[in-house]
Amino acid sequence: MATRMPSPAELYGLKPLYKVSELPGILPFSRSRVYELVRAGRIRTVTEHSIRLVPASAIIEYIELLEREAEAA
Repeated sequence: MATRMPSPAELYGLKPLYKVSELPGILPFSRSRVYELVRAGRIRTVTEHSIRLVPASAIIEYIELLEREAEAA
């Protein structure tokens, strides 16, 4: 049987989904800055029953975006 490779989110110990209000505990930003990033589309979200959620993959994507921007600067 083949072993499954862990996802980047699993490697970082992230849950599959987060409420936007939980992100300040994960990312080094204030609550208002997190909401600005979500509104600007820099952090991807999904909606389920009118609850806006952030997939763990979106957190990884945002970190990778910051790394690419730093390399380009």
